[in-house]
Amino acid sequence: MKAFHHMLEPDTGGLAGVFVTGTDTGVGKTWVAAALARLLVRRGLLVRPRKPVESGCATGEDGLLPQDAAALCEAACNTESLEQICAYPLRAAVSPERAAALEGRTLILDQLVAACRSGVGTGDFLLVEGAGGLLSPVAAGITNADLAAALRLPVLVVAADRLGVINHTLLAVEAVHHRELPLAGVVLNQAAPATDPLMDNAADLARWLGRPVDLVLHRPGRQAPAWTDIAPFLQDLADRLAVAHGAPEAVQSNAKREVRE
Repeated sequence: MKAFHHMLEPDTGGLAGVFVTGTDTGVGKTWVAAALARLLVRRGLLVRPRKPVESGCATGEDGLLPQDAAALCEAACNTESLEQICAYPLRAAVSPERAAALEGRTLILDQLVAACRSGVGTGDFLLVEGAGGLLSPVAAGITNADLAAALRLPVLVVAADRLGVINHTLLAVEAVHHRELPLAGVVLNQAAPATDPLMDNAADLARWLGRPVDLVLHRPGRQAPAWTDIAPFLQDLADRLAVAHGAPEAVQSNAKREVRE
């Protein structure tokens, strides 16, 4: 496969950050995104989390509650409103494109881009979580990959460590490079205990990709682990993202602090 970029590139508006996507739904990308948000805050970055559209929202006292966006807000220690983080919460637990249609609404790419960029300064770290897999529809005729390309953000691919993940991950990476976007990394999440001792997807993917793969090990006793459990496995990835964003001093001081702790 072609050589992949390791550095993040700012977009033409001066924004920089990462677009977190998955090879499928339910692979743990919200937990990974939330863990990264907290780790980057600890490295001195002002993280602006965005999940511009979220379907499958439950109804709360104040209307629809986007739970993924709420997790991102908490992890980033953010004072922004949920409406700022998730501009378009939707009720039906289907693709955002269909969920919006069921409500008689039509979302377009420009709306999602504007929602992501609203309130983000040139020195902020924009962390956008997509909805579903990389090619899942998020607006009328628009996929997550199209949104990442419009934002000109590097893409972090999250995948579940199970049989078939090599194919799914390489397909996602091909889609990323087809749009000429940098690959920020690949996170392999062990959402369930390993069942085949002969399988080593992390090593195989690293060989195919020509770069390290960040492996989040299974946490026994947790079916849907909190992002705090994932954070220890993503320290190196957070360092790389922070350095690429231009915060090497923050990374060094944080590393020293964590050694003392």
